[in-house]
Amino acid sequence: MKAKFKLLFLFLLVSSFIHAQGQKITGTVTSADDSLPLPGVNIIEKGTTNGTNTDFDGNYSITVNQGAVLEFSSLGFKTVSITVGSQNTINVTMETDVESLGEVVVIGYGTAEKRDLTGSIVKVSGDVVADKPATNPVASLQGRVAGLSVVNSGTLGQEPDIRIRGTSSRYSTKPLYVVDGIFADDISFVNPNDIESIEILKDASSLAIFGVRGANGVIIVTTKKAKAGKLTINFNSTLGFKNIVNAPDMADAALFRELYDERLMNEGLAPFSYYDLFTGNTDWVEEISKESSFIQTNNISIQSASEKNKISFGLGYRNEDGLIKQENLQRLTMNLNDEFNLSDNIKIGLTGNFYKDKLPNTGGFSSALNATPIVDPIHYDSRPEYNGLYNQLPIEIGGAQIGNPLLVAEVTKNKNIAERYRFVGSVFGEVKFLKDFTFRTNLYGDYDHVRGRSYTPIVNIYTAETDEIVSFNGNQVTRVNQNSNLVTNFQQEYLLTYKKDFGPHGISATLGYTTTETNVEGISGSVEHDPSVGIIPDDPRFWYVGVFPYGDPTSRTSGSNQFTRATTSWLGRALYNYDDKYLLNGSYRRDATSQLAPNSREQDFWSIGAGWVVSEESFLENSSTLNLLKLKGSIGELGNQFVPVNYPFYPGVNEGATAVFGENVIPGYIQRFEENPNLKWETVKLWEVGLESEWFNNRLTFNANYYNRLTENLLVFVDIGTAQFFDNSGEIRNKGFEFEANWGDTSGSGDFGYSIGGNITTINNEVVSTRQDAAIFSGAASRTITGEPIGHFYGYIVDGLYQSNADIAASPPSTLGSYGPGDFKYRDVNGDGEITPDDRTVIGNPTPDFTYGFYVNLDYKNFFLNMDFQGVYGNEIYRDWGNGNSFAQFNYRAARANRWTQSGSSNWEPRLYDASEYNRLPSTYMIEDGSYFRIRNVQLGYNFDPFDVKNVTIQQMKVYFNIQNLYTWKDTSGFSPEAGGSPIAFGIDNGGYPIPVISTLGFSITF
Repeated sequence: MKAKFKLLFLFLLVSSFIHAQGQKITGTVTSADDSLPLPGVNIIEKGTTNGTNTDFDGNYSITVNQGAVLEFSSLGFKTVSITVGSQNTINVTMETDVESLGEVVVIGYGTAEKRDLTGSIVKVSGDVVADKPATNPVASLQGRVAGLSVVNSGTLGQEPDIRIRGTSSRYSTKPLYVVDGIFADDISFVNPNDIESIEILKDASSLAIFGVRGANGVIIVTTKKAKAGKLTINFNSTLGFKNIVNAPDMADAALFRELYDERLMNEGLAPFSYYDLFTGNTDWVEEISKESSFIQTNNISIQSASEKNKISFGLGYRNEDGLIKQENLQRLTMNLNDEFNLSDNIKIGLTGNFYKDKLPNTGGFSSALNATPIVDPIHYDSRPEYNGLYNQLPIEIGGAQIGNPLLVAEVTKNKNIAERYRFVGSVFGEVKFLKDFTFRTNLYGDYDHVRGRSYTPIVNIYTAETDEIVSFNGNQVTRVNQNSNLVTNFQQEYLLTYKKDFGPHGISATLGYTTTETNVEGISGSVEHDPSVGIIPDDPRFWYVGVFPYGDPTSRTSGSNQFTRATTSWLGRALYNYDDKYLLNGSYRRDATSQLAPNSREQDFWSIGAGWVVSEESFLENSSTLNLLKLKGSIGELGNQFVPVNYPFYPGVNEGATAVFGENVIPGYIQRFEENPNLKWETVKLWEVGLESEWFNNRLTFNANYYNRLTENLLVFVDIGTAQFFDNSGEIRNKGFEFEANWGDTSGSGDFGYSIGGNITTINNEVVSTRQDAAIFSGAASRTITGEPIGHFYGYIVDGLYQSNADIAASPPSTLGSYGPGDFKYRDVNGDGEITPDDRTVIGNPTPDFTYGFYVNLDYKNFFLNMDFQGVYGNEIYRDWGNGNSFAQFNYRAARANRWTQSGSSNWEPRLYDASEYNRLPSTYMIEDGSYFRIRNVQLGYNFDPFDVKNVTIQQMKVYFNIQNLYTWKDTSGFSPEAGGSPIAFGIDNGGYPIPVISTLGFSITF
């Protein structure tokens, strides 16, 4: 044995010596497209293991014998083979291999070529969101991605309502966000200008790896990293204005007096006797709106890369006004990405995203819609102490319910100071070993701190009916409130990846272990002024709970809340392809949580996906029209951990009755709800089939999917009177089709280019079952019950108005309250001959039948025009304003001018009569068609050719004009046809906030 070993050792030594005597070959490898050097090109002596890679500048060196064959290969380029002669220098130019260049997408815990995947993943370039005037990047994806529903809000800084493939849970619709690997509940801290790409994951094959966090879909955000061999500096700036459009038509002063007096007369009441004191004609929406709300952004990014180090840094500032006076958001963002190669096989790096917000004091327009127009905002009087005070609304006409909207906008809103600091960062280390293995460790941290102070002043207002000065809201004390909320998240990941090609076989496998820990701490306090000292000054320097000497110690209160939760997970995934034709993807995850009972805290999730690349078959390989055709399908099971309490198994306590022992009062506590030891997370079972295709030299792409998602074991809170507990009961199904198509081409000269594309998604939502088939009610008119869509609107069907007493006599009697001619004629739905609460039925569905969007991009020489359009169809909106559905008297919608006054005068707008609740019941009178079509975005600009300025090359310069929400065709009467909400109560328009038209002028330069 020893002899054989010595002989083998001698043979290897001699072979090495002979090999060392070969000639040394050096050279440079460049790209045929732009003549730039190509780093990382593999160079192998054919038939041996002798090889090397090109360095950062595309240079290489290798020693071989004459006659050896060198193979140069790199992903996305055609392989080049060269036989070595007597030369010592061999320079190589490599051509792009269009067929092999696959789109790389970010998936859970890694990346992969989209061609090898069987799931539904949509990749959106960061350029799509970078130059749009949105604080949240996902807001700019409205209408861009099939299956992604984005309901935006005009409220400054508010997160949009995001749903992927419908509403599938009782408590949450929000997807999981993953920013550079770290899990997050929102991405408001990410500057859109720093985003490299956004991936939207929708099916089991791509989501199962996220286990209990993946039920509502996943949106992965990757921030920019430096490109090899380049130092790039980019600066861009935008300046613009926001304007309100589609303001609801409300009654002016004359119409209000007419309608209000008629109502009083119909109810047998005396006319309003103070019109001589209220002679205004105020448009309250216009009064509180900020003229030409301003928006400005400035961003600078620096990217630099050397052979060892790649670093990217971004800094951004945003200053944006809201649509209401005193609303302003100021945001500072920073982004850092750094990767350092310690050697060819060891890499370390870090990422960091930081932002600071001066949070806006946002309000709404509901009070402006409800406030009577007969009041002037400001009182003018010859008496100095009265002159210039804000007017109180008439006591009989909303004065007790609505504060003067202008006072609220100008005085009380700027008494709040709130700031938010957030840092999301990570460090990683990566080691490649045994050629095909990679081990990576990621450590993530998320620090989110919100702190605020507010001051309640004493504000004097004028009451006309009594001709006196009173305190606004009856407040006689000044008060300071303070709060601080801190949320920290920590993640650890340990990932082992194996990637290998065996002839026609290709496999990529990942094994991992990950942990997460969330800690929440909140404190709050308040204090009122000490009457013996005086009011707390109206100066932010004094807005602290410990204010001295103004604070009254006996009035000081405090409170706190805190919790910690943690998960641990094992995960695995394998991607296999045979001959680039047959694909198989599999994922597995086991999650354990601290929030459930020990016997049910671990759950398993999995997926299997398969694909067939038909276009690689021999019978299609010579097709002149078809470039790619992939049939795919996946099935799997994942979970949903969202519940309204942090520990649904561990209930905690509430304060209950007290007991007296002698002179001591002892507080008592009761358990909040009973434990359920069998409680587990919701289970989501989903499957899909689809196809991906490319045609006509990749100018046309067409993709289609059918999805079917069933959520089982819904987490519900049960209250049966004698007991309260969480339970798993109920099912929700979402299913539908997704279609996407895109076409792009250029003219023969290359001067003109265009691309068009669009998508459409159908949504069929059904509650398959609820606990004991019981209905879940929420709000005035939302109901969830077996056999119907989740959160559908529930009420009475209006079949017109009673035109006369004879009409009433000929109709089924109603038990719903007193009524007469001019009131609603409700339908006898169950046919029992009378109108009762049993005649309530489904009166609308907030989930659309389908959503859609399309775009048109045109380029002529250096000019470009980009247009985006989007819309929804088939849903209803519940109008919860201007309905007279409050016992207080508010302003009227202008449509009430067409009310019923006598037989035949109207068959829809009821008479003016509020003495009975009859006309205020939820009904189809409040239902409006939520379908709309919008010109979402139009951008016109010019790209300058590269040029030099004092030896500095300007690589790119662009100027553009952008208009967002240019025009919306809609049938709703409110500001906007869009209305988000909770999973069981959405699509409700409460007057809310307009979605503005935003016009911006932008400039970008790169050098």
